[in-house]
Amino acid sequence: MKMNELAPVIRSKNAGPYWFTVDIIFDSLAIYNAVKKLNVINKEVIAKIYNNRDLNDVSDVIYFDAGKAIKFNVRRPHSSGSPYDTDVLGMQQHAPVLEIDVPLHSIFTQLQV
Repeated sequence: MKMNELAPVIRSKNAGPYWFTVDIIFDSLAIYNAVKKLNVINKEVIAKIYNNRDLNDVSDVIYFDAGKAIKFNVRRPHSSGSPYDTDVLGMQQHAPVLEIDVPLHSIFTQLQV
């Protein structure tokens, strides 16, 4: 399954002029816990889906259990509002996350535990 089929909220926004932040919010605690246990969201995956960025361009991935959410920040290639910036508010930067593959069979195995 793709991440957008599992998490009803996937969004991004500026985290200052040099970073954007991405939130992945689940409505099911079981699915959130399964995705967390599978570790499909990590610095290496994020760096790869954002054009093979350096790992230093990705903040720590934060799993927020109380909110059933995953959060991370990515350094912007150009500062917000600069002539080369294509998304001044950082609101379209979540798109690569939508297509992250999550092994469905592993999710169901986790849910049955």
